[in-house]
Amino acid sequence: MALFLFFAFRNVNIGHSFDLILRAVPLWVIAFIFVFFFSHFIRAVRWKIMIKSIKPDASLSNLFGTVMIGYGINCAVPRLGEVYRAMFLGKWENLSRTSLLGTIIIERVIDIFTFVVSVLISLPIFRGNLFDEVTWLEPTIFFSFLFLAVLIIILIMIVKLREKLFSGIVNIIGKTSDKGAERLSYIFQMLAEGFSSLKGFTDYLLVFLLTAVMMLLYALSNYVGFFMLHMENMQVVTFGTAWILMTISAFGVAIPTPGGTGSYHIFVIFVLVNLFNFSQEVSAAYALLTHFITYVVFIFSTIMFIFIINKRRTKQGYKSENLFSVFKSNSE
Repeated sequence: MALFLFFAFRNVNIGHSFDLILRAVPLWVIAFIFVFFFSHFIRAVRWKIMIKSIKPDASLSNLFGTVMIGYGINCAVPRLGEVYRAMFLGKWENLSRTSLLGTIIIERVIDIFTFVVSVLISLPIFRGNLFDEVTWLEPTIFFSFLFLAVLIIILIMIVKLREKLFSGIVNIIGKTSDKGAERLSYIFQMLAEGFSSLKGFTDYLLVFLLTAVMMLLYALSNYVGFFMLHMENMQVVTFGTAWILMTISAFGVAIPTPGGTGSYHIFVIFVLVNLFNFSQEVSAAYALLTHFITYVVFIFSTIMFIFIINKRRTKQGYKSENLFSVFKSNSE
């Protein structure tokens, strides 16, 4: 993380960047937070569709709460938030955590595919050849599609040939390691339940539409970010500018650093400086301010939702849950 931060800001007059941040427009900051919150609320709605076959009446507030908790945990320990999402929702909704982890894996597959498609959409938006400007982009897209194709084939095989494939592989592993066979059995069950959670054309259509809305909101939050720092007065900024920034900076968020710290900043500064000719200082200010706001929102939301939902549940006679208790089985 420290290395990423060093490379991100080594050529930046950081004092000037902070001066720009201090002059940020409060109204646009509020608008940024609202759009940011709403985009993740749509993610929770999409997740509700994905677990409908598991529990049709799952509470949307619990779903939204666990989505924000997951991101909050990721701000401290990368990728651990996905596990906590399943743990908290499993406890609060009395659901199988195995099934929930499966739906989260499928959700991530959808997200990877969507972001790769979003990059392809960026190609005609950008005035120039994006592959020439970002030399690593083309091979990254190719290998991402290759990875997704292999992963989807494996998932389909797991669902379609679950019994034969499962028993055969587990028996082979079981000859050398009982624990290995048990873990593999758990993985098979998790993936199969997650992949089969979507049922029918309507569910697939709703997931597609909600994913599209979510991506538009992500781009909108990037677009609002320009106005927080008066960047529209420096040169023309469009929704297309925000879309390209969103798609390429997403690669920085994907790198497993706490909350994307450092890696996000490198990609944002790179895009704004090299593709859109903003100064190092205003680009750094944009990266610092948007990251700080999202970081604070995630941490605050984690604390707030755990407190509010637990308070509501204790009034109903249920036990409150914390970062440790959620890992205990529901039978305990």
